[in-house]
Amino acid sequence: MSDLFLTTPFDILIKDFFNSQGSFLPVHQAKYSHPVDIYEDSNGLHIEVACTGINKEDIHASVSSGLLKIVHTKNDDDEEGRNYHHRTISRRAFDLGIKIASKFDLGLATPTYKNGLLIIDVPFAESSKPRTLKIK
Repeated sequence: MSDLFLTTPFDILIKDFFNSQGSFLPVHQAKYSHPVDIYEDSNGLHIEVACTGINKEDIHASVSSGLLKIVHTKNDDDEEGRNYHHRTISRRAFDLGIKIASKFDLGLATPTYKNGLLIIDVPFAESSKPRTLKIK
């Protein structure tokens, strides 16, 4: 499971402590086991997961305590009786855990699946949106 968006100093300390390269690795340079793009714009956070050749019914997403979990278990039944001469298409299982900062509202996350890409849009939380203060 990959953890993105490490938000607390303790999370960063633990991640860096177990870094096998022996040096601190910035969060944005971390390597993940499955192709994922994550970006933020004025609407919120957007997570794109490559799911080429995977039916949307075989992908399971859940939200719990600030953690977005996306799971696909590989179905080996599709490959029975095949004698490959060349094989480079990756159809592997994945289990992603993405820790989402509290400035985003995971309860309002909306997943869509289009052209082999799972897109999850997570809007900003109301409490993190800028507001005007009235001076008395």
